[in-house]
Order: sequence, then C-alpha cells, then structure tokens
Amino acid sequence: MYELYGMSRTRSTRVVWALEELGLEYRIHPVDLSKGAGQSAEFLKLNPAGKVPVLIDGELVLTESAAICTYLGDQHPLAGLVPRPGTTERGQYDQWSHFVLAELEQPLWTIGKHTLAFPEEKRVPEILAVVPWEFQRAAAVLDKRLAGREYLVGDGFTLVDLLAAHTLLWARAFKVPHGIASLDEYEQRICSRAAFARARRREKAEITTKQGDRG
Repeated sequence: MYELYGMSRTRSTRVVWALEELGLEYRIHPVDLSKGAGQSAEFLKLNPAGKVPVLIDGELVLTESAAICTYLGDQHPLAGLVPRPGTTERGQYDQWSHFVLAELEQPLWTIGKHTLAFPEEKRVPEILAVVPWEFQRAAAVLDKRLAGREYLVGDGFTLVDLLAAHTLLWARAFKVPHGIASLDEYEQRICSRAAFARARRREKAEITTKQGDRG
C-alpha cells in the first residue's frame, strides 16, 4: 500500500487524483503546513524542503508531485496513463510535464510565495503585477498544443493532462484569468473525470477533517 503525506488544496491533490485514476490502495497522512507540521523534525526526515506531497513506497521516499505521478504510472503500465519510456510519446509527455511545472505553474506559485509562503519581510508585492501577463503567455502555448486535439499527448488521457488541468484549476482559484475559452473547456472536461471527484471526496474525508476544515 502506498503512503501519502499531504495537505488538501495543494499539489498533493494531483497525487491523490493519480492514485484514484490508477485504482490503487493508499493511506493518507495529513500534514497541516499552516500549523508548522512541515517543519517538524519527523517530517523533515522525509522531505528536507518541508513540503508536500511525499509518497512512500516501501523503502522509496519520493517528493515532487509530477515525479510522483509519473512514477506511479510507470509502476502500473497496463493502465496506460504514462507512455512507455523510450517512445516518442514519452518524450512529449516529459516535455509537457516540464512545461506545466516550469512555465504554466510558476506565475501562480509566485502569488503563493509572495502572499503566503514567504516571511512577510521577503515578499515583494510589486512582482504580482506581472503574474497575469506571464501566465497568459504560457497558457497561449498550452492552447496552441491542444489545437485540434483532446489531450496533450497521444489519443487518450495521460497524467500530464491531470497536471495541466489541475494547474488551470489553481489559476481559477487564484483569480488569474487566461481568457481562452478552449482552455476552459479542456480544464472542465479533464476535471469532470470520476477519479477527480473521488480524490476530492477522499481528501475532504481524510485530510481536511483531520486538519480542521478551513472552508
């Protein structure tokens, strides 16, 4: 059974979603970052960065949401949610996974860092003015890739679609618009998958309740 350390409404959601897509058994260990749980000596042994998610599979301790999702897909290849290593499709999968993290997500994480994560004296409010422009540029590249196709790689859903759609959902929560109707349709279609609904229910029952519901 996989062990997942996470917090609701964070990148942990991606891993819960991936686990549900793959139909795997897992146990969730809540880590309330808002109360300093990520800086506890015990948790820092798992992830010195003090961040979630963290996946434990036997003796393997794995961090970073995209790496975890790809690892899970590779461990269960029959599900077809991650292309086989060495294929053209895997190269494209890796490319767009990196794009989502390095380009699409980064403006949003800038908001998170300069409004919540950083100590107040380290925050630079002025940098937030560039976020919509930077995000819209990346969103336009994503939309160009999706032109004439339903999914980012191949003919079916893969976990890179999960990463992209979750990031678009994050932008919506941060109220950072991209103004592209076709991306709205893509986000809604990917996020309407039954596994995502199950992931949200599981998080609400096992993470939010134990941490204390913050709305």
